[in-house]
Amino acid sequence: MVGQLFPRSFKTEYLTAVRGEGVYIYDSDGRKYLDGCSGALICNLGHCVPEIIQAIVDQLHKIEFAHTSRWRSESIAEAAKEMASLAPEGMDYVWFTCGGSESVEAALKLTRQFFVERDGGESTKRIIISRWNSYHGSTIGTMGVGGSVPRRRIYAPLFKENPKISAPYYYRCPDAISEEEFGKRCALELEATIKRVGPKNVSCFIAEPIVGSTVGALVPPDNYWPLIREICTKYDVLLIADEVMTGMGRTGKNFCLEHWGVKPDIIATAKGMAAGYVPTGGVVASNYIAETIRNGSGAFTHGHTYTGNPMSGAATAAVIKYMKQHHLVEHVAQLEHKLGDGLKKIGNENPMVGDVRGKGFMWGFELVKDKKTKVPFEKAAGAANLAMKECLARGLVIYPGGGMVDWINGDNFLIAPPLVTTEEQIDELLEKLEEGLLAASRKLM
Repeated sequence: MVGQLFPRSFKTEYLTAVRGEGVYIYDSDGRKYLDGCSGALICNLGHCVPEIIQAIVDQLHKIEFAHTSRWRSESIAEAAKEMASLAPEGMDYVWFTCGGSESVEAALKLTRQFFVERDGGESTKRIIISRWNSYHGSTIGTMGVGGSVPRRRIYAPLFKENPKISAPYYYRCPDAISEEEFGKRCALELEATIKRVGPKNVSCFIAEPIVGSTVGALVPPDNYWPLIREICTKYDVLLIADEVMTGMGRTGKNFCLEHWGVKPDIIATAKGMAAGYVPTGGVVASNYIAETIRNGSGAFTHGHTYTGNPMSGAATAAVIKYMKQHHLVEHVAQLEHKLGDGLKKIGNENPMVGDVRGKGFMWGFELVKDKKTKVPFEKAAGAANLAMKECLARGLVIYPGGGMVDWINGDNFLIAPPLVTTEEQIDELLEKLEEGLLAASRKLM
């Protein structure tokens, strides 16, 4: 038998990507698609940027791999300096991984080791609090803290469960209260859970600043994150920001929590770090955490074969230099309203769009059967997937998700173009999206 690729789905008919250029992907038939979701919010610089490719090729000619148990790499040291230059003050230590799941696992293990070393070799702080309707990775460990039920359901017997609180999902708030009141309610749920479990047992709270594919760019009320920070500090609980999707300029800030003036203890990030050119992720740790380990055992008891490999370092350093040279974070902040206002206009006019939300170049659409009642489509209708297919037919790639309303029903998709997207390309995106959603609504409504 001839060898066969094991696809993500045997029931999906895939296009073949043969070439990328800027914000576009070309298939085997020569058709051109605007990458309206940056792959999976990873291709922040677009495709086949010569400067990034050259940096990787140059590194290949020097050395492709040197294990971090014995060697230090110049490229990874340079990348750490570049990463720290983007992070909040006092977060100068960077641990490299190969992706988001690894970054979250490393952050959780770093938290545990920090408390063990800080507390003299033993610590009761072991419980991780997270949120429902969250995604933190696909490993057994990260699925235990993630709260995306459709992704968890089949694997639930394999992982250790952790306490979870509600996501600040104001669009689905059943009570007639203000966003501020709702934000406070959701934040205080964390305090109540810490009290119930016992502060001495809780090590950290982990959450996405803006929820990604699980809910569709869910932006919390403005008072939410400052209250979360206060609660974590009050009860000696580390705050881990999962900035795998939201970091690296995606929302118009270096890291998303800056929008609310909040500094986490640890940042887990990936995706935009190397912008898809080399599988890369990272953990940015507060100085006091890293220095506790440096002055204690002296070693983080963790690692993978490809941790801190030279290729990741070359790609990450080149990506950050490119971002700075072309002022991409500022570019996103400047064009946020053009993109956001255009998307909201489409949402207001389309009969099946219930909500449009987001920041920077990260926006989500929630699709509903009825705008007034917010009743979702049944899962069998496949509303988000149909929207994706209709947009693809018009040369636009979007990122569908679902199951956020009642763990079964609910449809959303993300719009998140590369950070280099121009005003003219935003106009093209909006035109294709409007046409695709209109065609989908005619088939569903």
